Amino acid sequence: MTRPGLLKPAVQPSPLQSLVADSNLLSKQSHLPSLHSLALQLQHNLQYQHSWTDLHVHTHSPVTNEPLPRPLLSGLPPQRLYIHPDEQIELLKNADRERKARKAGDKDTLEVKAEPEREWVLPTRLSEKWTLHRLADVFNGISKIPPEHASSGAEEERAVNPWRTKKRVVLATVDTDSTVVYYIVHDGVVKPRQN
Repeated sequence: MTRPGLLKPAVQPSPLQSLVADSNLLSKQSHLPSLHSLALQLQHNLQYQHSWTDLHVHTHSPVTNEPLPRPLLSGLPPQRLYIHPDEQIELLKNADRERKARKAGDKDTLEVKAEPEREWVLPTRLSEKWTLHRLADVFNGISKIPPEHASSGAEEERAVNPWRTKKRVVLATVDTDSTVVYYIVHDGVVKPRQN
């Protein structure tokens, strides 16, 4: 007979393990559980490591309502991830005009303001082989801008960015050691950025 004082306490699962193990989330999905748990792992990473908000897992296309090739995420990053080169020039011109309009005693710096935009996130593993055909399947199922899922009615409507003319996703690649690398992938050819 074992004495109660010698028993090891039960180890509590991590928040990520609890999120992935939630059977309610996995039972409603039309994708493989491994793909859905990868999406949840990246949702956790974006929310707690990169301060993204309003994150959602999408299993069906907002365009056709058909199942997506794999679960995708959408969310709002804390700052703009991509600025079109022409928009960048316009933002710099506006910031320069505002700087010149300030009084002489104020700080003499350019303040470039680019509001963050909702982004699509494509969860992948480093071991996967991606082709243009597979990426085209993903782009065919998404809209240019992810749908709004405001958590509260107080969130104001964001203006549509006229410079956002192509679909894009943030390709989130996870390695076996849980390292995540993020790339921006556009649907088609885009003007290169200026440094």
